[in-house]
Amino acid sequence: MATPITQPLTKRSQVVSEKRMTLMERIYLPAIVKGMGITLKHFFRLRKATVKYPEQLRPMSPVYRGMHVLKRDEQGRERCTACGLCAVACPAEAITMVAAERKKGEEKLYREEKYAAVYEINMLRCIFCGDCEDACPKEAIFLTDRLVPTDYTRGTFVYGKQWLVEPLDPALRVDVSKRQPKAVAEFKKDRNFAHNR
Repeated sequence: MATPITQPLTKRSQVVSEKRMTLMERIYLPAIVKGMGITLKHFFRLRKATVKYPEQLRPMSPVYRGMHVLKRDEQGRERCTACGLCAVACPAEAITMVAAERKKGEEKLYREEKYAAVYEINMLRCIFCGDCEDACPKEAIFLTDRLVPTDYTRGTFVYGKQWLVEPLDPALRVDVSKRQPKAVAEFKKDRNFAHNR
């Protein structure tokens, strides 16, 4: 019976040398002095690393991903149609929703025949990746530059529609134009497309 030839699966294996350490390497004195030098250099540095929050804020990126918002259209109707694509795209499974049919007389509240009666995001599970915003065909959900408020209990981090839907007053709405590429902004100006009506 022939013996099988064993080969390593990867080429990451390295030959370890057994070189003897010198006296200075064995007492670790140069390494300790070098480490203490770095510590003292940072200790006497004049630049401050902290800010006096909330009076003083750090500059944030224009595409910072913070708290979610459910957008309304120009007439004040909710854009979300409860299609569920955001919940499917969410890798953390943080989004849950219950769809409902629009009743007669609710045309001014909801854009389509189907709407999200319950829409919840568990902020403790959310990883703020932005996949929900990419998956939404109606541009109903966006991540804003707002920070998620802190709390001491877990239950308050499940945000429903009362937290997520932007207000009816156009002056209080959240500007998400910074989060859209220029090509998308140009496309949205063309009202000939059904998506932009």
